[in-house]
Amino acid sequence: MDANNWVINNMDNPHELERMFRKDPKSFKKLFSHAWKQNPDSEVLAVWYERLNFQEKTHTEKASLRQNSFLLMGILAVLAGVSTRILFHFVEQEAIAPINLAFGILPFIAAYFVYNNPPKKRVLYLIAALFLISGFYLNMLPINEKDSMILAYIHLPIFLWGLIGIAFTGNKYKEGSTRLAYLKFNLEFGILYACMAISGMLLALLTLRLFSFVDLDIEDFYFRNIVLFGAAALAVVATYLVSMNLKLAKNITPYIAKIFSPLVLVTLLVYLITVIWVGKNPFLDRNFLIAFNGILLGVLAVTIFSITESGTDEKKSLSDYINFALIVLALIIDSVALSAIVFRLSSYGITPNRLAVLGVNILICGNLIWIMVSYLRFLQNKTGPSTIQAAVTKYLPVYGLWAALVTFTFPLIFK
Repeated sequence: MDANNWVINNMDNPHELERMFRKDPKSFKKLFSHAWKQNPDSEVLAVWYERLNFQEKTHTEKASLRQNSFLLMGILAVLAGVSTRILFHFVEQEAIAPINLAFGILPFIAAYFVYNNPPKKRVLYLIAALFLISGFYLNMLPINEKDSMILAYIHLPIFLWGLIGIAFTGNKYKEGSTRLAYLKFNLEFGILYACMAISGMLLALLTLRLFSFVDLDIEDFYFRNIVLFGAAALAVVATYLVSMNLKLAKNITPYIAKIFSPLVLVTLLVYLITVIWVGKNPFLDRNFLIAFNGILLGVLAVTIFSITESGTDEKKSLSDYINFALIVLALIIDSVALSAIVFRLSSYGITPNRLAVLGVNILICGNLIWIMVSYLRFLQNKTGPSTIQAAVTKYLPVYGLWAALVTFTFPLIFK
């Protein structure tokens, strides 16, 4: 029968399959049913299967999905609030480090993404295992204020941010478009969370003021329980709202990127001129070197988010030239910072802080060079904007791996 099955005989001829379908759809569907059973791994037939069996979700199904997502958000928000409050109790008792509060929020955000975009089991197990290992490892370390431990506390959230990124992208964690979507999510999440947090603070002030009128001081109870619970739960709520394509955050982020890029560029130029004028030296002044690196990270963040909001428009705009100028300026700052930290390492020896700063500066330098070259080629009409975005998205795992290296090895190497 297979020899007489037109569909099987023409699996490698899409044009002929289309012609056969248009000529006799009924016979085609009958032959296709047998062909699909015999060749379930055929990508061509898989496309035809979806075409012949595709059904748009009904309004009721969509409403049901939204309802389930809302219910899940509510459950995860409550769990995040309760977990954070419990962890805070142990932080107050100095039984665990304050960074553990991150485990009261981030795993629940990851769980929301996993539910809405189920990954393969191996990806799911990897996310769960790394969250558990991170929490177990962190709490096996002594609680102290050594430089290596503080570095681990600083880098752990970056590593966990990478895990949430894997949960967000699901099975498409290797694709640049999904990584770009994750960066956009972060910007929209930050804006929305800040707006809701400001509203929450106003509510808290109003509440405390009202109770003060009846001579009741509830400040300690309110902040230890209500505010802490709300801050954690609000993170899950903001995640849900951004995922539901809330127009507020999506509409405002492109304007923020366009407004802040030139402002940052002008501010940075004035600052650097002032620094040169007053004779500040990052080679000798440790605090100034730290501030210099902070500025570098801020410029890198602004540039990356500006690139993610620039879209795929082939047409050059003023924003593109501003972004390119920011990248060049950031590269100059990074070069100075890198030279300063190498000087301090050679002059004063190796410490956890100096090694960590050196590593970060090298990573940022590599990323900036890649972005700058891609942007230059784009401005010269040699490539499209996708190459710039690729320079951003393909480098993201490097930051996550570096954060993991610092978090899991520095406390053991520098005891």
